[in-house]
Amino acid sequence: MSAPSGEETALLAAFMGDEGLPPRFADLARSLHLPLARRVGDWARTRGRTPLVVGICGPQGAGKSTLTLLLTQLLKTQGLRTANLSIDDLYLPREARERLARTVHPLLQTRGVPGTHDPAMGLALLDALGRPGAVALPRFDKAADDPAPPVTWPVFEGPADVVLLEGWCVGARPQAPSALVAPVNALEADEDPLGVWRAFANTALADAYRPLFARLDRLVLLTAPDFETVRAWRGEQETRLRARLTAEGRDAGRTMDAAALDRFLSHYQRLTEWIAEDLPRIADIEVRLDERRWPIGKRGL
Repeated sequence: MSAPSGEETALLAAFMGDEGLPPRFADLARSLHLPLARRVGDWARTRGRTPLVVGICGPQGAGKSTLTLLLTQLLKTQGLRTANLSIDDLYLPREARERLARTVHPLLQTRGVPGTHDPAMGLALLDALGRPGAVALPRFDKAADDPAPPVTWPVFEGPADVVLLEGWCVGARPQAPSALVAPVNALEADEDPLGVWRAFANTALADAYRPLFARLDRLVLLTAPDFETVRAWRGEQETRLRARLTAEGRDAGRTMDAAALDRFLSHYQRLTEWIAEDLPRIADIEVRLDERRWPIGKRGL
């Protein structure tokens, strides 16, 4: 790629300072974030209508949030009004998930799998971001396991030229029913022996999530070497969350120890592994990461 412009270099330095990122992040940004921002900018400028909706999919801990945040700022330097959304911010409130746990399957109390989001809200947000006017972007408080108070939601002045929709299952497609029969881990074998929970999530992908993911104009896919690497990455996230809550004087009791984290991630193993197998076939850009989150293979970029 061409060398970063002066504006890009200054923005990157400020971003690293604001986010507390180590010096080595600059090399990663030059390899991935800056060329991706240029590619998305090219897509946006050649699209006949707005907004361009770009999905960013990758496993937990892969760096999607940091990537999306920096892309948003880089695209703004290109004169592109850019909004970013996370599918995590579309989680159903705890009360709604508790109701699903009572009426469908107990595992649905845990946020994350398809069926525990509000995809209709996502569609409404995409529609609103295509029009002039203020749009409040929802935020989910993971420590409280509930949506943050609406008064705290950031407001975007539309219309947007680009919308970045990031999340671990963004763009995911359902598996064949035959693939659901055999459990992939102890959680499925012990707590979903009849396959009710995994069938519910798979049906949600085929039905409620399909219109939302159909709105993606482009898809960027990050993949990990294996699920053990995802476990290590997600553990680092939990450690940082615990430190942040403690520093803010908030209750860190809802953060997870190692055993709780292992069980939590078992909810996502099936779909994480399926996405890594399936989505390279349709992604516009695929970036394979090593255990340090360094790109070791880039297709389409």
